[in-house]
Amino acid sequence: MPKSSKKKKEKAVDFSKAKLKLGKGKQLPSNVVDTSFKARSIALPTQSIAVEKDAALPTTRRKQSFDDLVSLMKHYNGNTRKDAILSLRELFESHPDIVESSMTMLLGACVRLIGDEDASVRKTLLSFLSWLLPLVSKEDLIPHVPLLILFTTSAQTHIFPEIRIDAVRFLDLFLELVPESVVDGWIQGNPGHGKRVLEGYLGILSAGTKYGDTEGEVKATSTASVVLSSQSKLVVMKSLSTFLTHAVSRQLRPSNHATSNLDPAAVPLPTWFLSPSFRCARSFSAYERLFRSESVDCQSQLDVEHSRDDFICMPDFATGPLATAWSLNDLSGSSLAQTESLAHPNSNTCSLIHLGRALYSTLLTSYLDCAPVVFSPSANPPEAELNLLTVTARIMRTLYGSILQDRSSLSLAEEEILCDEISTLLGYMTGYFPFRPARREIKVEHAFQDLNVIYCELTALLVIVSFRRPLGDMSRKARFPTSRSNASISHVKHEGKLALQAGLVRTYVTRLLLGEDNSGGQISRPLIPTMYIALLPTIWALLNQSKESHTRNQGEAITDTVLSAMLDHAIRTTSNSAVKALTVEFVTRILLLETETDYCGHFDVRNTGEQVKFQEWILHLPRTLWEIGPHNLTASETVIRSLLRLLQRGSIMIKHEEIFGLQTRLTPFFMITHPVRGRLPGPFTKIPPSSPLIRRLAVDLVVTILSVSARSEGEERENLMIAVGSAVSGTLEEDYWQQLVRATGLS
Repeated sequence: MPKSSKKKKEKAVDFSKAKLKLGKGKQLPSNVVDTSFKARSIALPTQSIAVEKDAALPTTRRKQSFDDLVSLMKHYNGNTRKDAILSLRELFESHPDIVESSMTMLLGACVRLIGDEDASVRKTLLSFLSWLLPLVSKEDLIPHVPLLILFTTSAQTHIFPEIRIDAVRFLDLFLELVPESVVDGWIQGNPGHGKRVLEGYLGILSAGTKYGDTEGEVKATSTASVVLSSQSKLVVMKSLSTFLTHAVSRQLRPSNHATSNLDPAAVPLPTWFLSPSFRCARSFSAYERLFRSESVDCQSQLDVEHSRDDFICMPDFATGPLATAWSLNDLSGSSLAQTESLAHPNSNTCSLIHLGRALYSTLLTSYLDCAPVVFSPSANPPEAELNLLTVTARIMRTLYGSILQDRSSLSLAEEEILCDEISTLLGYMTGYFPFRPARREIKVEHAFQDLNVIYCELTALLVIVSFRRPLGDMSRKARFPTSRSNASISHVKHEGKLALQAGLVRTYVTRLLLGEDNSGGQISRPLIPTMYIALLPTIWALLNQSKESHTRNQGEAITDTVLSAMLDHAIRTTSNSAVKALTVEFVTRILLLETETDYCGHFDVRNTGEQVKFQEWILHLPRTLWEIGPHNLTASETVIRSLLRLLQRGSIMIKHEEIFGLQTRLTPFFMITHPVRGRLPGPFTKIPPSSPLIRRLAVDLVVTILSVSARSEGEERENLMIAVGSAVSGTLEEDYWQQLVRATGLS
């Protein structure tokens, strides 16, 4: 039975009709055939048989030529544009000879991707340009800079913040390669794109007015209320610091950037901080030129008729103001010029003052936001906040340092405002100074030491500005007795705070020069040339403090402490150190101040009590000269000039014992007497003939020493003359040496 019913049901299925349901489509039969189809087209324009390909054309591994890749950089797909940039690098690496001929078309296509909305495309482009542009010569790159800057400044104002930040990264690359072209025109009225670049920085930071509007209230440059992260703000601030450093360095005094002809890369010694200690700019200018190589005229023959016994073979500037008389017209003209400079401030200084006013609130806010985290005593700070605070301090140092270096262009009101702003910043920093990390870490320690040096520089600026400014000038704007009294009270408070800060700086600088680590470690970081140069205004400001301030503040000889540490550092520094030549020139300039008739500073080398240490420093110079020899011609020239100037100016630190010691110690520089090998040529003979200036300066130094030494010192004089005669024998200096000997009566 069950079997028969099952068969009946199976038969019924074959003839049953499916019931339709509401909302359901008609079911297709199980044996239906799908007749639908899809078609896709493949475009191969480069494989057309109608176009002949050049087999010698440079291509990539994908057989893409330069023109193909340039066209793909305009593709709508971001990945395609990115691949095109990567393929361009592959093409140029394989065929570097086509780079120069392709620059115009290539950069024309690349600049349009600076503001690309795809982040990966911008990152790839930045990497590609960072690799490519350094390979191009500066002369070939400069014509394309305006186009690069135009599109970059346009990206600085893009609606998307991330594109603005990437535009700043492109500016960093251009500032590294062609800084002059980027900063040109940053001051209103000058040709160039620097003004647009600076406006872009201010717009991203929402700080200040549209640059160039020097009048009116400071208003934000951007209406976008975008709060930058610490990392993004660091990128902008670091780039702005680099921009300002290059821009300001072009307007500083030429003397600050005068380098030796022998080594253009040598770090010059700044002297601007000494200018307030001279009564007139003319005397200070003559004092500045004492170490300039280009001022000396090497003559093949000695002019015996016009030579001077006290200044042997020296140009006129060596006597400085001692040999030049002032007339009434000169004095009146100088006074008139100074008055006109005060009445009509320098346009560069006005622009810097306005820029400082626009950035002040942003910089101060940035410092206050980062200071609690950076100076936490429990843990080392995050890298972003630490670098941001350091960059903020550098911008303040660059702005205020460049403004106050040219005080002649400032009015009293502007000077007071600038000093108040620096005092406010130092007030916030004093509580943490000297800055020490919570835990020893090399990168953090270096950053903190840079902050300490910047604090010292800002303090030195205030001390130097306050020099020779009478108390009455602080209240010159006051019209009523009450306001004048209030100004005097505020001046006293300001002086008290400044004295406290100067005391802290004195302790830090002294320990730094003595090689003691201020961070509590056992090994201190050696001074590098840039750091030593940054400390020079601070050292001078501490040395030049008046005796009354010494007694009132500490009751001890502040000058002696700093001076002793400075001399110890100058003697202790090794001859092969990059700082050695700087220490020699700075100490020499300090000693030469007492020979200047127009010097009016408080520092007096005769009353320091360090005569013995000064004389020790003088006697160690011949050994330094012997050790340096021909290895560093710039340093050798500095040492020779230092001894020559001190002898010519009749420094009180060079007496009979020092002259005798110099004779003995200079002999090995020309000829060495070995107990076994006999007489050997000294380092003088290894100075190349292409540097005749140094060789003749050395001869001048010997003749000057022999001229001022006593005739009774026969043996030492004879040894030195024999050594020099042997060293110059058969050279171009032999005739010059013989003429000097005859002219001075040394034979």
